[in-house]
Amino acid sequence: MARPSKYGDEFKKDAVRLVRESHRTCADVARELGMNRETLRVWVREAEQAESDTGAGLARSEREELARLRKRVAELEIEKEILRKAAAYFEGDGSLIGRLQFISAHRLVYGVKRLCRVLNVHRSAFYAWLGREPARAARAVEDERVVEKIRRFHAASGGTNGSPRITADLRDDGERVNAKRVARLMRVNGIVGLHLRKGRRTTIPDELAPPVPDLLKRDFAAGEVNRRWCGDITYLPVGDSWLYLATVIDIGSRRLVGWSIADHLRTELISDALTAAVGARGGRVDRVIFHGDRGCQYTSAEFARLCDGYRIRRSAGRTGTCLDNALAEAFNATLKRELLHGRGKRRWSSEAEARTEIFRWIAWYNHRRRHSATGNLPPAVYEDQLPIDLASGSCEPVGLHSCPGG
Repeated sequence: MARPSKYGDEFKKDAVRLVRESHRTCADVARELGMNRETLRVWVREAEQAESDTGAGLARSEREELARLRKRVAELEIEKEILRKAAAYFEGDGSLIGRLQFISAHRLVYGVKRLCRVLNVHRSAFYAWLGREPARAARAVEDERVVEKIRRFHAASGGTNGSPRITADLRDDGERVNAKRVARLMRVNGIVGLHLRKGRRTTIPDELAPPVPDLLKRDFAAGEVNRRWCGDITYLPVGDSWLYLATVIDIGSRRLVGWSIADHLRTELISDALTAAVGARGGRVDRVIFHGDRGCQYTSAEFARLCDGYRIRRSAGRTGTCLDNALAEAFNATLKRELLHGRGKRRWSSEAEARTEIFRWIAWYNHRRRHSATGNLPPAVYEDQLPIDLASGSCEPVGLHSCPGG
């Protein structure tokens, strides 16, 4: 009984086809396949004999037609194999670049002419693309270098900054990049900023409070400093309970000039924040507008007396309309997105931990975090560009330049 062959029928067919289509000797092909050359010669003779037997009894024209059809079938098999392998290159948008890359990777196996025909690419286009390979390789190396910087700036922001702020960081670091390139590099490398989901309600209106006018009318444009402030209250999840943060933001520079943290929502919370803001501005707050919501704390008689004592004019948006106090709302969302959720937390473990991290973040926010409204400058840096009228405490913008560092 004959010993079974270690080669399958499919392997035999492929080996014979390789000999015929490559026009190489059986010895050369056998050496490449790691097999005995005599065995390969026997396979080739058997294939030729089988074809001769199939065509026996046919007229010459019929044998020629049969040979043509066999050749065409073999070519179609090769085209099918090319398309099957090329599918991996078209998992994205199936663009011309994917086809060109496949042709380049397989041109020594199938030939450029055949690959271009099957994949519907002009050979001139392929060779032009191939000639630009050194430039593409250099650009890829350059992209990798920029990506490393992007990762560093992204990590420095706590994993929260998106492409606009990263672009500004890169430019300040001496990189000549545009926002589209940075956005693309961040996208393909999976580097993304953070978005915050809707949170807990802290605004409880007092229906009996005297009316307070809206002096801002949703005008939160940056510019003159120490003229318009806004503030809000947000919750801080700590352990099994909550702390509350009251803020006072200078609309002109986006700087957080006063804040207070407590475990209650009494008027004392916002009063402490306002008092801190007055102290930060050296007491020069005559006729400054403070804009809040219509929660019971901001419309209370106690808070009204405090504002009157500092000669601060009160302003309030409509009840239930967050856009009327959009800047303060946005600040609260940013704080929790970048400080809490950006570090993979759901809540702080203790009040001490919360206070320490918030204090550090506020310092970074005022002195390092960029704002598009102020020409991509941090609030403190923006204020440093403004000449200050010491009599009134107001500041007028005189132009912007890039923030040093990053």
